[in-house]
Amino acid sequence: MFVQVIEGVVADEAAVHAAVERWQRDVAPGADGWIGGTYGVADDGTFVGVVRFATERQARANDARPEQRSRWREIEALFAGPVVIRGCSDVTLLLGGEPDHAGFVQVIEGRVHDPARLRSVVARSAPLLSRLRPDVLGATLAIDAHGRFTETVAFTTQAEARAAESLQPPPEARRLIDAELALMDDIRYLDLPRPWFASHR
Repeated sequence: MFVQVIEGVVADEAAVHAAVERWQRDVAPGADGWIGGTYGVADDGTFVGVVRFATERQARANDARPEQRSRWREIEALFAGPVVIRGCSDVTLLLGGEPDHAGFVQVIEGRVHDPARLRSVVARSAPLLSRLRPDVLGATLAIDAHGRFTETVAFTTQAEARAAESLQPPPEARRLIDAELALMDDIRYLDLPRPWFASHR
């Protein structure tokens, strides 16, 4: 799998939501290898889009399509400043990825020292998450060639996620959390309280 992470500040959440939906309707059907996307705007106006393709080659081919370039210019005009786009070929799905019926998504960004070790820790966390955090529906960890990572975690609702966060985790879970955090620098959290989703049908 290949993931494109799109991020920047927008002034009008409804306008960017509508533009992404037009992309899904008009451009996505011809995007070979497109799997789906998770989108949302944080309370500070930061838009995050996590777009999934089967392969990097297919994602790059879509970028070169005239209709894609035209629609991207429309979307890009809605940003209040520069847009950051990162391509990630190192992708790990946890608990099935990001279900389209999640009511809340948290995005965690930063830099990872040892991607292979982080993938191992994340994989070991899956059984515990499944047992201890029924509010977690799935997650995707995407790492680019420079060690920048974007982890998107899908929750049932924001209220259930906050309630679970307030509980003290058992020692085994605490050790895995600490091991994961020890591998990361420059961590930033972005909450998407009104996420929306698109998927290939």
